[in-house]
Parts: sequence; C-alpha cells; structure tokens
Amino acid sequence: MAKVLLEKVKRRFNNVTAIEDISFEIPDGEFWVLVGPSGCGKSTILRTIAGLETATSGNLYIGDRLVNDIPARARDVAMVFQNYALYPHMTVAQNIGFGLEMRKIDPKTIQERVLKVARSLSLEYLLDRKPKQLSGGQQQRVALGRAIARQPQLFLLDEPLSNLDAQLRDDTRAELKQLHQQLGITTIYVTHDQVEAMTLADKIVVLNRGRIQQIGDPQSIYALPANEMVATFLGNPPMNILPAIYKGDNFDVSGQLLAVPKNIKAALSLQPEQICNLGIRPEHIYINKYINEYINEPQNHREEELGGLLAEVKVVEPLGREILIRTSLSGSSGWLNVQVARDVRLHPGERLNLQLDLSHLFVFNPSNGNRIFPIA
Repeated sequence: MAKVLLEKVKRRFNNVTAIEDISFEIPDGEFWVLVGPSGCGKSTILRTIAGLETATSGNLYIGDRLVNDIPARARDVAMVFQNYALYPHMTVAQNIGFGLEMRKIDPKTIQERVLKVARSLSLEYLLDRKPKQLSGGQQQRVALGRAIARQPQLFLLDEPLSNLDAQLRDDTRAELKQLHQQLGITTIYVTHDQVEAMTLADKIVVLNRGRIQQIGDPQSIYALPANEMVATFLGNPPMNILPAIYKGDNFDVSGQLLAVPKNIKAALSLQPEQICNLGIRPEHIYINKYINEYINEPQNHREEELGGLLAEVKVVEPLGREILIRTSLSGSSGWLNVQVARDVRLHPGERLNLQLDLSHLFVFNPSNGNRIFPIA
C-alpha cells in the first residue's frame, strides 16, 4: 500500500493540453474517485499515474518514490480497464494468475493465491471456464481478481462498471466498496457517473477541461459546491440554476421578485442591477398549490426563509420513490425542477406557487461560475 502525490502534473498532446497543473495527495489506503464529463482529463490522469502516459511536466510520487521516469511494469500498480482486457484463450484461473506467472512466482503459491482471490469474489466455481462463458459481471470480477492477486500497492480502475446493466452495476458497486474495506489498498477510480462517485469515494476530485474544480468528501461537495459546474454535476436531479438580477431587496427572476433574506444580503458584495445566478436543489422547493396548502409540506420554516415563484407544470416524471416535476417560470425557457413524493398528482398545464427554501440558496458569479454565497 502507498500514498500517491501529484505535484503540478501537466500532460499535453501536440497543441492540446489534456490536464493542467494537477496537484493532490491521496493518503495510504483511501479510495478516491476522479469524476467529470467526457474529455475532462480523468482517464489521462489515471494513465499517467499508471505509467501508460508520460507527464509533460510536474512530479508524480507513489509512496516515497518519484516515478516520473519509471516504466509502468515497475510501478507496482494494478489497473482494471473498462473492457476488462481478459485473455479469451485462458481459463478464469489462468487469467487471475497471469500476472503472477509473469513475475516468476512459484506454481504452488500462484494456485493458493488464485483460489483465495476466487473465493473472495465468489468465482471459485468458475475457475475452469473461459471469458466467453461468463456474464459481464463475472468477467468484471475476473478482471478485479487478476489485479488483486498481484497484491499491488495501488489499484487503478478506469470506468470498470460502465458496461454493466443498471442492477448489476449497483450490486457490483457495493461489492467493490466492501472489497476495499477488506483489502485497504489505495484505490483511484475513474467515472463519469456521479452516483458511483458519491457512493464509493472517501474523497472526490471533480474535474472539468483538464483542471481540478473541487476536492472533498462526497457530502461536503454536495452541500457546498465550489462553482456551478460542481453544483450541477453532482446531484441527481441536478441543482436548478436561475439567472437573476440583484435589486438590493429582491432578486428579479424572469420578471418575478424573490425577496433577498437578510443573512444573504449582508454577505453579498453585489451591486444593484448586477447579474447573478441563483442555485437551488429540487428537494429544497415546496409546492404551494393553493394559498398555505402545501403539497409537500415544509417543516419548521419561518416565513422569511421561503420565497415564492409562479410556475407552470410542463412534464411529470415518476421515478419510483419520488416524482420529478419539470416546471417553467413565465418568461423563462429553462426548466425549474421540483422533487416531490410519489403520491403527489400533478398534470402538465397546472399553475403552481413554488416556495424556495432560501436557507439552501446559492448565488454564483455568471462570468466564471464561482460561488458567491454561501461564503465558506
């Protein structure tokens, strides 16, 4: 096991910068997830750590060893790829033990270690089968088993669940978390799936356009995103972003006035008529269909903590345990999403009075996306 340290790592491909000044330190034994949209640089970071890409500049340490010029085979890391990369002519046992054979481990030790790994992954009854005889989930576990058998000091996983169906992905995600708890090996996991990031990570690194946007534990990032990109990327459904004009005592939102709470007004450095973006999560909006008759009752809120906007129901999306109501404000072309209980009955065309919980309101700078309020 080992810590991982990146210091101002950059990777360029001809005139394109894939990652820029990437710096972070992963303590020994932690599970970190690199998350972001396609093309954000997360897989490039992983491949650079593995030694499959060479950093254009900066330093990379695994443990206390500077590995910039050390080839991939000598870095003592194990990588699991999206396509599993199993050898089709080999059995499960041979695939799991292949890395050990390459390291000239004696056959008896290989056999013992393969059996131990297979049991931990519930693969012992499949050891004589070949990859084409396995399901996608079983192939994924074989790929993990091959990495575990090597007993590396670092695991690198590049979107290993993306080829699985939804139910199997959920089950395998739980198995991965349990496996890490058992092994305690430093793990770096790449995904574009924010649910995987939130559920697996000790710490999340949010990336966009080759740069780090925020690093933190899942709950902290969800509760206090650094900018609009993080706010809208983490959370399902994502945070609502409402263009507004600051009027001093009110925000003008598509021609409707939303009172500015005293605590926000005191903390803002905005000038009157300044443009800003307001952020509010769907679970922090209450529907007041009739005056003081809430469909989803706000609990223990003072009147000054709620701000009302008129909206029209456009789309109703049942999601099982809750319903997502997509509404639009008059004069606005964008969605304002509201999350309600599954027994709520609303229909397209209905007019609603939406009450925003202003104690959970965010204010962002539209020019750079950075959070203005709350102030950390």
